Amino acid sequence: MKLPKIKILDEIDPRLHKVSEPVTFPLDEKTKKLIDDVLVYLEMSQDEEIADKYDIRAGMGMSFVQLGILKRIFVVSEDNGDGTFERHIVINPEMISHSEELIYVGEGEGCLSVNRPVEGIVPRYARCTFKAYDVDGNEYKIRVREDISIAYQHELDHLNGILFVDKIDPKNPYKNKDRMREI
Repeated sequence: MKLPKIKILDEIDPRLHKVSEPVTFPLDEKTKKLIDDVLVYLEMSQDEEIADKYDIRAGMGMSFVQLGILKRIFVVSEDNGDGTFERHIVINPEMISHSEELIYVGEGEGCLSVNRPVEGIVPRYARCTFKAYDVDGNEYKIRVREDISIAYQHELDHLNGILFVDKIDPKNPYKNKDRMREI
């Protein structure tokens, strides 16, 4: 399989701090193909051999704004550990509920648009329910937890012009760590 040509914006690009626009349906074929290409790219990036061969970093999610397209679309591809992936296509997402419990990624969150090491933690909800649409414009609700909950919140932030580094307190990067659970 050939790695799709995906150009990911770097954090210095001002488009990453803009709010993305809602998507109207039906989606055009170009948008549907790009959704599939991004999912393939993410899945290939999670294969260590392929990532080394193409010199790409592993990623499990990507928002269209990271491609310079200010549309409210993100995808997440979750490695099932058996060579298969669970694909999440999330269009016009809205978080409709969340847990009180906060979690954070122990080794720190990463982002394909942030090409540098970042110290600190980002508080995220342990569980969230989202309302969104699929590629055909059908509304659905999904409850996500743990690492997928973090991925959804991270990508939703992108659609709202927020990078994970914006959420880390520069004076105290591990602020309130004792009030959250590490995953």
